[in-house]
Amino acid sequence: MASSLTKDSAGTAGSEKTFFGHPRGLATLFMTEMWERFSYYGMRALLPLYLIAPDGLHMNPATATAIYSVYVSLVYLLAMPGGWFGDRVWGPRKTVAVAGTVIMIGHLTLALPSQGTFFAGLGLVAIGSGLLKSNISTMVGHLYDGPDDPRRDGGFTVFYMGINVGAFAAPLVIGTIGESVNWHLGFALAAVGMGLGLAQYLFGTRHLNERSLVVPKPLSAAERADTLRKGMIWLAIAAVFYIVTVVTGVYTLNWILVPITIAGLVIPVMVLTRIKRDKELSAAEQSKMSGYIWFFVAAAMFWMIYDQGGSTLAIFADNSADNSILGWDFPVSWYQSVNPVLIMALAPVFAAFWLSLNRRGKEPSTIVKFSSGLVLVGASFFLFLMPLTIATDGHKAAAMWLVAIYFVQTVAELTLSPVGLSVTTKMAPAKYASQMMGVWFLAVTAGDCTTGLLSIAGVGLNGTGIVALQAALAAAAGVAIFMYRNKVKQLMGDVR
Repeated sequence: MASSLTKDSAGTAGSEKTFFGHPRGLATLFMTEMWERFSYYGMRALLPLYLIAPDGLHMNPATATAIYSVYVSLVYLLAMPGGWFGDRVWGPRKTVAVAGTVIMIGHLTLALPSQGTFFAGLGLVAIGSGLLKSNISTMVGHLYDGPDDPRRDGGFTVFYMGINVGAFAAPLVIGTIGESVNWHLGFALAAVGMGLGLAQYLFGTRHLNERSLVVPKPLSAAERADTLRKGMIWLAIAAVFYIVTVVTGVYTLNWILVPITIAGLVIPVMVLTRIKRDKELSAAEQSKMSGYIWFFVAAAMFWMIYDQGGSTLAIFADNSADNSILGWDFPVSWYQSVNPVLIMALAPVFAAFWLSLNRRGKEPSTIVKFSSGLVLVGASFFLFLMPLTIATDGHKAAAMWLVAIYFVQTVAELTLSPVGLSVTTKMAPAKYASQMMGVWFLAVTAGDCTTGLLSIAGVGLNGTGIVALQAALAAAAGVAIFMYRNKVKQLMGDVR
């Protein structure tokens, strides 16, 4: 990528280096995000497999799915307080540096062969990811001259390519080493990846916009003291509570999993309710928020199914699939590279397709795209019923069944996810413009926490009945949104 640096003919003096025609700082943020996603997706590809492996933690699939779902939900749940730290405490640049350090330490902690350090490492990686997620995107925006800079959308497109490059490479490298050599060596490789990302970030910060150093709305001395006091009180309460459960011998893993999953469902409801009840919002903004709730609930259902690609489908592949093509065996974790490579291949096709339809006045509305995404993700689980049916009496399902499921889910993601991001920014009340992206992430949290609660309750998510039920609910939700599209359009006001 560094070889793509060229002279900027549009620069002030024609001498400023660029990255694919974009500010030089984009290269720094691109590489940081790529290595962070490399570490994140590599560890995530190993996580459910390590949890159920006889030479790992040897848990049952339901518990492994619950832990995986809670971990993913935490990453998105912590994006909101992560953004708050960037806005009120450290500023985006410092927050990302702290985040990278915490993530690296988390992966190193995962590499230690102990169950206690393993869960501590998961917590550190989730905290670091939450700190990084919102702030690095903010710094990409800082590189451009406001929202009307014609290069801005293209810059974010290049930046998000970094996500998929890292996500594609991670299972192939970290997954292979973790499965074939040693689980903890795989986790250590994730730490190396984050270390490389952090090193080049610190080296390249001189290319970032000076605004990334600024704390937009710093806490006053009184606010800082009050926040610290409240934080210490809640930390002390939690510490005392869990010490008592351990000392009395009643502690189990569910004492951690259940509160987090409940919080992941309650907090989104509380946030949406607080915004909806804000009397400072105009009637038009109130109406848009009512319409947005439809999209939020639908997105939560979408992510509930979609994110099982890394847990339910991965565990099925480990136990019941013939993970080979033309006689060549490959690690189970490699399935997690299918989605990012399909994203990179299909995203330009979708962008060109929507643009072509738009020019002819035939581009589907936001509502139609959203409902289509839900129906498609439901269809992916209807398709999942085929390998589930095949994998009985000792038979193994062909690997291409799983590839086909991931393909349908990727098409569904490209139909729904970009639209969801766009409609979130368009329907956000002016007062909550900077917070609404965090609200969108809460839909992922709610979906994953639903999966987590089902798993904690002992529901086997690889059963044909529950898979069919989830598929039917997603498809029905997509049809319902389409049927009520006129009502939702009215609530959306001037947003289309």
